[in-house]
Amino acid sequence: MRLRILYHGNCFDGVSSAAIFSKFYREKLHKDVEIAYTPTMHRAGNAFDREQFDGDENAIVDFKYCADDRLTWWFDHHQSAFLSKEDEAHFLADTSGKKFLDTDSKSCAEFIARIAKDKFGFEDPFLDELIEWAHIIDGALYESPAQCVELRSSALKLMQVIETEKDPRFIEKIIVDLQSKTLDEVVGSDEIRAKLEPILERHWATVELIKARAEYAKGVVSFDLTDEGVDGYNKFIPYYFYPQTTYNVALTQSEFRTKISVGSNPWAPRPREHNIAELCEKYGGGGHAVVGAVSLKPDELELGKRYMREIIEELQFDTD
Repeated sequence: MRLRILYHGNCFDGVSSAAIFSKFYREKLHKDVEIAYTPTMHRAGNAFDREQFDGDENAIVDFKYCADDRLTWWFDHHQSAFLSKEDEAHFLADTSGKKFLDTDSKSCAEFIARIAKDKFGFEDPFLDELIEWAHIIDGALYESPAQCVELRSSALKLMQVIETEKDPRFIEKIIVDLQSKTLDEVVGSDEIRAKLEPILERHWATVELIKARAEYAKGVVSFDLTDEGVDGYNKFIPYYFYPQTTYNVALTQSEFRTKISVGSNPWAPRPREHNIAELCEKYGGGGHAVVGAVSLKPDELELGKRYMREIIEELQFDTD
């Protein structure tokens, strides 16, 4: 018996979701299952390669729906869960009882754990710490920007590793370890510690870069990092330096996409007035009401810059 799990790549909640679903599946459904993992990333056009569905059963966790009859299990919590109306219709017509969506859940990890308990009778208190931190991280339920930016907890250190690691085999090892080890044990391993030192150096370099590049006007902090080779950053850095802002818009570029990241400040003195998922959907992206992104082709940098300007103009208040 072989299970293929496609999970949201370079995402703490995606990795946690894969670990939680794996443990549920092995302990409740098939003890001797062989599990293979594939990271999925938002990109321009279709997010899936259909040959990825090569298991006896196939699951997607914390990522968009795929209208493929080989898809057995699906869990997501994003408002922009469907690439098309046809995909949504395919999901709504499903009668398997194995595909679930809850856009009110702060994290997919918490959602999977809840469904596993309520519908399948599976509960494992060992996973509570992982579920709690996935909920905090993906729901942006931090005490302050400093808590996230200064990275003092094991969960937040592991988050940095997951968000920057390029080797899916290393992430797969983390997924497996999280099923039987605490966060402190995982982060305390020699492999993670060796990864962390340069990651933390880059993190603090990026903190200083964003501090130098960021511009604030009318409730929006924005910056362009495409000329610096930075394809990801801690999303709370802008609020660390600009606690008065309501929104953040950033442009980054990697070998597989040009990305516009859009976020809202959980601690903003002036409340959010826009649904960010709906705003990003206008440009082919999506996300949640409070955070989202638009993914373009790698060579569409000028288009990304134009979309970025339009999004900033849409989000800005009339006055500061």
